Amino acid sequence: MNSNYYASQVEAADEVYHDEEYKSKRWHFPSYNFTLSLIWSPFLLKAVISEDRNGISASDVQLHLDELDKKWTDQYQSFDYVVMSGGKWFLKNSIYYENNTIVGCHNCQEKNLTEYGFDNAYRKALNLVFNFIINSNHSSLVLFRTASPDHFENGQWFSGGTCQRTVPFKEGEISLKHVDAMMRNMEFEEFNRTVTAGSQTRVNLKLLDTTRLASLRPDGHPGPYRNFHPFAGDKNAKVQNDCLHWCLPGPIDSWNDLVMEMVING
Repeated sequence: MNSNYYASQVEAADEVYHDEEYKSKRWHFPSYNFTLSLIWSPFLLKAVISEDRNGISASDVQLHLDELDKKWTDQYQSFDYVVMSGGKWFLKNSIYYENNTIVGCHNCQEKNLTEYGFDNAYRKALNLVFNFIINSNHSSLVLFRTASPDHFENGQWFSGGTCQRTVPFKEGEISLKHVDAMMRNMEFEEFNRTVTAGSQTRVNLKLLDTTRLASLRPDGHPGPYRNFHPFAGDKNAKVQNDCLHWCLPGPIDSWNDLVMEMVING
């Protein structure tokens, strides 16, 4: 039996920038004079984050609810296409600031501060981000990806949760968790409010709604393979599972198809 394999090769990119921790990077494709940037700004707001590579925090996040993160705003005018998102980082223990003054916190009872609520913080962030985009008067296409659901079972990321499913859910087998539905609803509400107010601007702002689609793919996470060769030293090792982020092939392929549809035929 003869078999032929054909593959199209993507041009090798030149990495032209990375930050100290390799979280933000930039690549240039010379033949196309095309630049691709990855900017690590998990809150999209100004934040002081202190945690190790496993996500264990050394202290509460210091989050400024009235200031956007300059890591992305300072570069925004140079981008023709932008895909951005918020989401689950707002569940982390945080102390909230406005005008450089503490206004409350999330999940920090021992500090004798007012519980502000992560939902209120996320709504403020969305409002600030969307208004910045609309008022920028920059003729870019901006896709804001909706909240990404996780599929932890038998615990959370910090308490031994796992995700070992190997096939997608069928429609109706699962419903959105409360926090995922809450975040998605806020994203729709703030998006609709902002787009209505800024309908005459040059900015093309759209929602990339992947939340329900992603909820059907419990098989698409790295699981124990969030780090390279986790069982190389001990095949029975207990390792932290990643049931929030995604692997290829799988859900991200579908998201890429949606992005291309919105870019080309938008």
